[in-house]
Amino acid sequence: MRIGVHVSIAGRIDEVIDRAVALGCETIQIFSRNPRAWKIKPLVAQEVRSFRNKRSQYNIYPVLVHIPYLINLASPKNELWKISIASYIEDIKRTDALGAEYFVTHLGSHTGSGEEAGLNRFCQGLSEVIKKARPKTMILLETCAGAGTSLGGKFKHLEYILNNVKSKRVGVCWDTCHLYAAGYDIKSANGLDQTIKEFENKVGLSYLRAIHLNDAKKGLGSKVDRHEHIGKGMIGKEGMRRILNHPKLKALPFIMETPKDNIEDDLKNIKTVRRLACLSAGTCKKNER
Repeated sequence: MRIGVHVSIAGRIDEVIDRAVALGCETIQIFSRNPRAWKIKPLVAQEVRSFRNKRSQYNIYPVLVHIPYLINLASPKNELWKISIASYIEDIKRTDALGAEYFVTHLGSHTGSGEEAGLNRFCQGLSEVIKKARPKTMILLETCAGAGTSLGGKFKHLEYILNNVKSKRVGVCWDTCHLYAAGYDIKSANGLDQTIKEFENKVGLSYLRAIHLNDAKKGLGSKVDRHEHIGKGMIGKEGMRRILNHPKLKALPFIMETPKDNIEDDLKNIKTVRRLACLSAGTCKKNER
């Protein structure tokens, strides 16, 4: 088990590792650029070398880079779809330049064209991206909360994409808040076992490479994507403890995208996660209990 958070890229890209070390992260997720704009500022070669050297020095792995918000490979609108493909290719190249192991992608929204049309559009777009970018990184399909016309709220969506995009460079990233909001009862012991079993049957556990560990502000099946601090939401501490220590999940990297209301929040959430993990493992020191 490796624990970390989504870290800010403010300033120089290599300063990410300094922040990660200060927080005690073993793994991290970042954006490689402004996630809310199409315009891309080139990476600085010296900063990239420093980033790679620092993460090697401090043993930070795996590194996940998250896709920008504007990209939508499932869009039926040709102009947006083509811009999304071009931007996606550039973001993959940036991820490879940083030496990151994973590139996390949402599946986008069909915006009314229907699930089947949206999934086909996504598969066509992702296949083109892989053909042109020839990624070294692995692309991880992220589960979503299932609101509106978004894709990724059902395991069958992941199954469809993996069956139609013929690449060994594609895997899956769970988001615990999203799964719970989408209707997967990962809070209870039986519900978690059933969720894992369904995923194993439809997708395959070998595809699951990382977990976004977030509590949920809203209830089971709410379709509301609102993250909460670990143990403070509807999944709760016991639910989080089960997820962290499940024998089929505990070897994965766990990265939090929890709220950052103040500078202490990441530290508090990391401490809570380590405490929940060590309680089950029986390895807690006195000051961690």
